Parts: sequence; C-alpha cells; structure tokens
Amino acid sequence: MARDERVTLLEVHQALPEEQFQSLKFLLEGQVPAGLLLPASRPELCRILLQRFPGNSLRVIAGILRQLGRLDLIQRFQLPLEEQIPEITPREANGDTPKGREDPASGHRPGGIPAAPMNPRRLTEKDLMQVAQRLGKEWQEVGILHLGLERSRLEQIQEENPGNPVLWNFEMLREWRRRERHQATVSQLRSCLEHARLDPGILDFLQSLQGN
Repeated sequence: MARDERVTLLEVHQALPEEQFQSLKFLLEGQVPAGLLLPASRPELCRILLQRFPGNSLRVIAGILRQLGRLDLIQRFQLPLEEQIPEITPREANGDTPKGREDPASGHRPGGIPAAPMNPRRLTEKDLMQVAQRLGKEWQEVGILHLGLERSRLEQIQEENPGNPVLWNFEMLREWRRRERHQATVSQLRSCLEHARLDPGILDFLQSLQGN
C-alpha cells in the first residue's frame, strides 16, 4: 500500500508541468513548512508528503490539484477527494445566511430578506491562481498602478519566487487580498483591474465568477 501511494504521488508530480509543480508546492505552504517545500524535487516532495500525511497524502494532493483546476489528474489517477465545506456554500452564494451567522452585506440574520443579487463573492485561493495564470508581463505595473501595492513588496515577491511568473502574480494578488480583507471580493478586484492593460479575458473570467 505504501509503495503504491509513493508511486502514484510521483506519477502525479511528473504529470505536472514545472510551473504547476511549483504552484502546487506554493499551495502546500499552509500544511508543510516552506523551508522544506521550496527546494524539494519531485521525488523529495513525495517523501515529505508520505512522512507528513501517512496514508492520507493522496487526499491532500487531490485537494491541491482541485485548486489548480487539474481535475483531469484526479480522475486519471483515481485520487480520493473528501467533501470539504467550501469558503462560500451554494446557499450563501444565493444570498441565504446560515443559522446564527450574520450576513455582512445586509446585516440580516436568518429570517430576514436575503440579498441574493448583491451578495459579494469573496475571492478564493483557486480564483487568485486562475487570475494569476492569465496575467502577463505587466504584473508590476498592475500591482503598483491598479492594486496600490508598493514596488519594494513586489520586488520581494519576485526574489522569494525566482523564475516563476505565475507565483509572482499569485502572491501579488494574495498581498492585495490580505490588505483588503473583507473587501477582497470578485467585484472589487474587477473594478481595480478594469482600466489596466490586460487580456480582456481576465475581466470576462471575473465577471463569470460574479455569476457563480
């Protein structure tokens, strides 16, 4: 069983292009120390995951692959996916507020009038990664002019993630989300990027998220 788990992990890692492999390591940072992840090769990452998540490493990787949008790999290798509570449940996305929780947009508790059309959708890690993959070479211009970030912080991001433009974009967007906190919604990001020199597909993508 352990050998099968190791072989499957390695095959999954080898099926990822280098850029997505680095993104996978980045998304694992909340569960594995960055000092172990960043220098790890594909076989080394297998060893780390098997040690950290004995018997459960394939489930962990499946969750990360779902964030990367690689459902094809989950299906190809028949990886286990446990049902997880999403950051925004379908009921919340439709404006319904779970019992005991106040709707930050309207202030209504359960029993009030749901504000479905105006319910803001907050950005998830997966959303940010999908936007990051669409951003081009002008990422620093976007960060400074349209997201209001400091150039020194953007240079630090670049130094921390050498040779990986997608991670520069992703970390830049995460920095913006950390600063905006509860205001880091899909509509807010779309408003910030509306006048930036970007692929129009980014705005279309964000527009599609607002409808979800």
